Amino acid sequence: MADYSKIPAAATLDVKPFKAHVSEEKLQHFKKLLELSPIAPPVFENTHAGRKFGIDRDWLVNAKQVWLNEFDWRKHEDRINSFPNFKAAVKDNNGDTIEIQFLALFSEKIDAVPIAFFHGWPGSICEFLDILDLLKAKYSPKDLPYHVIVPSLPGYGYSSGPPVDKDYGVVEAAGAMNNLMIGLGFGSGYLAQGGDLGSFVSRVLAMQYDACKGMHVNQMGMPPDVPPKDELEKQAVQKADQFMDTESGFLLQQGTKTATMGFVLSSSPLALLSW
Repeated sequence: MADYSKIPAAATLDVKPFKAHVSEEKLQHFKKLLELSPIAPPVFENTHAGRKFGIDRDWLVNAKQVWLNEFDWRKHEDRINSFPNFKAAVKDNNGDTIEIQFLALFSEKIDAVPIAFFHGWPGSICEFLDILDLLKAKYSPKDLPYHVIVPSLPGYGYSSGPPVDKDYGVVEAAGAMNNLMIGLGFGSGYLAQGGDLGSFVSRVLAMQYDACKGMHVNQMGMPPDVPPKDELEKQAVQKADQFMDTESGFLLQQGTKTATMGFVLSSSPLALLSW
């Protein structure tokens, strides 16, 4: 079997193998919470208005049934564990230590290009499993053109949370990601790719850290004083305006009442799914 797990010789971090696994006790507790989670009664907004006012009740009823009776979390753990999987203690730019979990495909090529892929919210390393499969199918460790690093951002997935006594943000998370890449031996240069929240992390890396030589993002806002250059951009701006007018309520709630939203969404798996 091809071995993509050989950590570069220049790495300075204490990198340890990691296996995704939740205890059976926690899994059964989760299923019981899901089973007991009630679904709100039918009203006009959740039965006859499409997605205008949010999620459709029939969809949620079906999703709960599938989640309880058909979904197999162990199969998803097996897929996550089919890739080289690691953890390392990394300091952010404030000196706080975060336990960062990451998937990786390390190349044996001397000139392999290091690329970090950063997920968004709501998201995880699972956003990139398909591309990792494609790379494994196309390349062996001997001819893989890239070192591919897929971290769980601080507070996401299997990485530890940020310190509770600080207002932690994208700048701090980006500092931890830069130190991860440098600690893996890529101080001479790496690339960053991100979507959603990961696009903000990628931008901070490209602007503030010399080791990040370039970025690719699939989300970036336009400055308000820059007019659209063509019809396609004009349509995109109109779509963005519509989103801000009718679809961005969650941003205001999460941004202004973060603690309250956290308590609500942590109380029920079905509440989190609905949100």
